[in-house]
Amino acid sequence: MGNIFLGNCNLRCVYCQNFQISQNWREERKNEVSFERMAEMMLELQAKGVEAIGFVSPTHFVPQIVRALSIAIPRGLEIPLVYNTNANDSVEVLRLLDGIFDIYLPDLKYSEEDFGYMYSKVRSYPEISRAAAKEMHRQVGSDLVYGEDGLVKRGLIIRHLVLPNNIASSEETLRWIATELDNRVTLSVMSQYYPTHKALTTELLDRRIRESEYDKVMLLLDKYGFENGWAQEYESHEYYRPDFSDRLEPFKV
Repeated sequence: MGNIFLGNCNLRCVYCQNFQISQNWREERKNEVSFERMAEMMLELQAKGVEAIGFVSPTHFVPQIVRALSIAIPRGLEIPLVYNTNANDSVEVLRLLDGIFDIYLPDLKYSEEDFGYMYSKVRSYPEISRAAAKEMHRQVGSDLVYGEDGLVKRGLIIRHLVLPNNIASSEETLRWIATELDNRVTLSVMSQYYPTHKALTTELLDRRIRESEYDKVMLLLDKYGFENGWAQEYESHEYYRPDFSDRLEPFKV
């Protein structure tokens, strides 16, 4: 998949692994592109053979993205489009996107409102993110649609990053997905957390998750009957460390 990273995220997570582009608006203003250039970027990615285009942190640029798509699609853009979001999204806006995006890839970060504000500077995160996830589920359903090439073409994949000291309230998040959406929903459970950015000096977040903490979340998948999705290897934090000082290849292994 080819990703288009949008700068200046609408959250301020103290542990953001992409903080070099998500929380540096003065620098990111220098990287503005026109609608026409964004459309060209999509077509260039398609020409290189990518199977889908992911818009990372797209929420605050939805009008610009849709305008660029209105240029790119008549010029031949036809591969699936992925809405890769922290789920701090407006349901009203998501309804307008029905039929535009093929794959929704939201995070569900917290179940406790206080933690959302304390660590991401956002109010009402559980309420907002869950309403957004419900709307995404309404649009694309529980089951992924695969093409003849075996790749996902349409559907919902919910990510959940396990945080130290149960700050993510993982059981409550998984329970909500199973009971309010569907335990057939595809999950991506992630162990890649490591302290970076402001988390290096933030109490309770200034360490890696323990393997025992991750194992407890793995047991919850069985408890709530989840069968579809992926779980990272516990050691994933060792190689998932993006460096956006190199804009062309930030993810070096």
